[in-house]
Amino acid sequence: MLKRLFLAVKEGEIAELVRQKPTGIYTRRIWFLYEWLLGQQLKLPAADKVSYVDAVDTDIQFGGAGQNSARHRVRNNLPGTPEFCPLVFRTTTLNEFITQDLKERARAVVSELPKDLLARTAALLLLKDSKSSYVIEGERPPQDRIQRWGRAIGEAGRAPLDVQEFLRLQGIVIGDERFVRLGFRQEGGFVGEHDRDTQRPIPDHISARHEDIASLMAGLIAFDHAAESEIDPVIAAAVLAFGFVYIHPFEDGNGRLHRYLMHHVLARRGFNPTGVHFPVSSAILDRITEYKSVLESYSGRLLPCIQWEATPENNVNVLNDTADFYRFFDATPHAEFLYECVRQTIEQDLPNETNFLRNFDTFRAGIENMIDMPERMLNNLFGSLRQNEGKLSKRARENEFAQLTADEVGKIEELYRSSFLEDGREAAL
Repeated sequence: MLKRLFLAVKEGEIAELVRQKPTGIYTRRIWFLYEWLLGQQLKLPAADKVSYVDAVDTDIQFGGAGQNSARHRVRNNLPGTPEFCPLVFRTTTLNEFITQDLKERARAVVSELPKDLLARTAALLLLKDSKSSYVIEGERPPQDRIQRWGRAIGEAGRAPLDVQEFLRLQGIVIGDERFVRLGFRQEGGFVGEHDRDTQRPIPDHISARHEDIASLMAGLIAFDHAAESEIDPVIAAAVLAFGFVYIHPFEDGNGRLHRYLMHHVLARRGFNPTGVHFPVSSAILDRITEYKSVLESYSGRLLPCIQWEATPENNVNVLNDTADFYRFFDATPHAEFLYECVRQTIEQDLPNETNFLRNFDTFRAGIENMIDMPERMLNNLFGSLRQNEGKLSKRARENEFAQLTADEVGKIEELYRSSFLEDGREAAL
């Protein structure tokens, strides 16, 4: 890691390098990065008036807008601060995603929808995302918690991030705080299991030391504020969200907040069509194996670099300085993964949910023309048909729908098939 390399080099050696080649492009970059990362100035005069050079080569990596450092004649286009600055390489995959202009494609899809259908689609997507986010965590919460978190997602991007906003969101996620200490962790943290016999930790990922959380979160917040106008929104969302989940600042709620941050950046940058929040968690759930692989692509490499011991409470106590591991990681695979999820929401999830509502409206109208049936019973009828591949089960015909005639059952099943089935396969369900 560059910072550790600089710490291993004597201050005088960097200064001598600059004296020997004061106008060199790479020399000035090294000089700037040394002072930027370590927060200390070498005893050197300002650089001569030569052309500015970018700190980040934007042909290779994604950078920010940049601010000139006259002392080094370097344009600081690093997309963050010394407290938090992951980098993303320009890959063929990411360049192709950017040229597809998914933002405009999403707007084109939405522009074709009537306002009432769009509003219903947006509500369905929001509920679907909230539910999926809990499923990813292996939880089955009651419907009111799912809806409460869905409302929070619906407000993503309205408020800029700060510590109080993070604490507010954690409170919404947790709900019942009797068994969870809210706020930043005051002890170590890890993701993994405990040994069944000894209860000793078996970490898959070790979180940032609690002593470093305040600094890391300050850097993450600063990154978010700068990324609002400087970096591709999907890439910025990936850096912010995965950076957060690696830090794991809370005892509980980190996973759902990690995915919320994707919504936050996309909404704040206007990437989503107005009134629509992409069901990113749903797309992640569809790609759960790939999602875990992306998380482990860094966690797995990080684990051997962390020295730790088990605490009496069967937690972890980190013994070495690890803060930089969470400040400066390579977020390229994370950005590629999130772009795949965003494309899925635009090309599949958004049209599918819209088609489902159109099909359901057709089905509902057909039932209403045939039978006067209460809304609750109609929904139960649809659910029964859906669960039984378009057929009304014997149990349903003999119980709740016993009053339907054989002719009516046949017409209802045909109506369901014509509304929802295509070539023997269910459409948009």
